[in-house]
Amino acid sequence: MTTFNMTADCAFSNSNVPEYGSFMRFTSGEFTINGNGHVISGPTNAYALYVQNSGTILNLNNVTIRASGEPTGQALLASSGARVNANGVTFENGNNDSAVWAYNSGQIYFTNAQFLNNQNGRADGHGSAITSLALAGNPNTLVHIRGAIFDGNSGSVAPVLSANRGAIQLEGCIIFRNNVRSGSTPASNWATSNGGTVTDNSVSSGTACLALTPSPTPPPTTPPKKKKEAKVSTPTPTSTPRPQIAATHVALQAATGATFRPTFGLDSGVHFRQLDGAGIGIQSIIDAGYLEAFDVWGYVEQGVEVCFSQVGRVVFLDASTSPRAIVPLASTVANGQTCVSINSAGSLVLLPE
Repeated sequence: MTTFNMTADCAFSNSNVPEYGSFMRFTSGEFTINGNGHVISGPTNAYALYVQNSGTILNLNNVTIRASGEPTGQALLASSGARVNANGVTFENGNNDSAVWAYNSGQIYFTNAQFLNNQNGRADGHGSAITSLALAGNPNTLVHIRGAIFDGNSGSVAPVLSANRGAIQLEGCIIFRNNVRSGSTPASNWATSNGGTVTDNSVSSGTACLALTPSPTPPPTTPPKKKKEAKVSTPTPTSTPRPQIAATHVALQAATGATFRPTFGLDSGVHFRQLDGAGIGIQSIIDAGYLEAFDVWGYVEQGVEVCFSQVGRVVFLDASTSPRAIVPLASTVANGQTCVSINSAGSLVLLPE
């Protein structure tokens, strides 16, 4: 397997690419792109990423795939039996066709993805964000989505998703907002044709959506104050105190190996603190042999990703309840880190798998 670790944004600089060409093409083998929060920008009249042929696998982690925004700039195509696994990836600015295509037995698996500001002005029924298009006799064309936000996508005819002979499967937290068709909110967020299928096992609110970062909203002028929590008379848990760490985000990340990524940056009013057992305050969590814990408060509703320096499972101690509710969170693992996203204040605790 070939692995690319991005240290800066990557942009195509030459627009002379034939239509349906590509910026990056993968045709054989397995590849991993660890974006580390960076952006891959594609050219006009081409795909940013093109993955094709049976046995070809592309793994995408924590990266934004940005189409050119010009006809017919598109983000991703998986074709002819290729497979794409996308974790924590944003696809944006596709234009004049679907931003993402699974085609002719191509398969794409999304976990906690975002599809933002993609447009399709064509009258061919393709989805503005995703199309699963199978040729006759190729029934294995599949798009599987486990957690996603579709925001600001528009199409003149088709809605956000289109299954044409192919299949689309939805599960986990799926949020549709601000998507339009023919100048109005679509009656449905997806369409099927020629035997294509959409299987919807998703939710749009509640506890299951805690694991998904919401689309950005402008930060307030003054960060909200931390809510006072009701005092609960419980015995103080016993534990070995952790060393005190400087309160700055940079120092905390350096000392713990964790990574904090608020949507609007570390200076947007979100605060982090390392916790010991007494700070966790729940004996059953302490007895489970927690590996690391952080308290997160302030302007958390913008969406915050926290990546622990070890691999494990994560629970969220919800600050809006007293005593704090224990909520298991969906997580992704990349480069030895366990990453989760939240949009409300509370404590994140990493436990052994």
